[in-house]
Amino acid sequence: MTESREVLHEKRGRAGWITIDRAAKRNSINAAVMSGITSGIEQSSADPDVRAIVLTGAGDKAFCAGADLSGGAEAFGRSFAEPSQPFANLLRAAHACRLPIIARVNGACMAGGMGLLAMCDMAVAADHAIFGLPEVKIGVFPMQVLSVLQQLIARRDLMELCITGEPVDAATALAMRLVNHVVPAQELDAKTDWLLARIFDKSPTAIRRGKYAMAAIADMSFEQALSFTETQIGVTALTEDAAEGVAAFTEKRSPVWTGR
Repeated sequence: MTESREVLHEKRGRAGWITIDRAAKRNSINAAVMSGITSGIEQSSADPDVRAIVLTGAGDKAFCAGADLSGGAEAFGRSFAEPSQPFANLLRAAHACRLPIIARVNGACMAGGMGLLAMCDMAVAADHAIFGLPEVKIGVFPMQVLSVLQQLIARRDLMELCITGEPVDAATALAMRLVNHVVPAQELDAKTDWLLARIFDKSPTAIRRGKYAMAAIADMSFEQALSFTETQIGVTALTEDAAEGVAAFTEKRSPVWTGR
């Protein structure tokens, strides 16, 4: 395990776990948290043995309650000399990551925490978790979070969350497709492991190239997306994993993936 003061990095089998370790502060976001999550994504991506990333919060009360407001309005301050902000750069790092990222939502997921949730590819939530964008209650708006939420949930749901600032429960979050699965709190780890197992027995090459393609076509027109993907299928078919997958299917055995 490696760690900063606020974020723990741990390799558990073939998964890289990133834990926001600020339970007393409801795992709220500060500069160290943003840096720690970003470095965790980068470390896991650089490790050839890691096949997926799990992002979670310490304890059972909060996944992430958003920005740490203990410093007042300074939480939203920035250097105007810099063209980008740390939270935006964290979202960029997650978007560029070719490993599947799973959010393990162990409690309240609010404000910037919703951005962390939305930047992940899949999410498993405990049934006591709540979700919300309360920024309007303190005179701001979930600006950066919109970038990752706008293509994840329906516009009317997003508008209600943003404009009313009121939270929703886990069942509603599931209906909105904010999360993939909701389970009792005591089953959260088992469900996370179940989802990881369904990733680990698949081709890492196919997943890596697939995430690349899905990100690339997100803003393309139909014809642009089709033109791009019809070239990608041929490239993917030339990989070692594709050859192994076909051979294993023909020979009626489990494939042995090399990730090449």
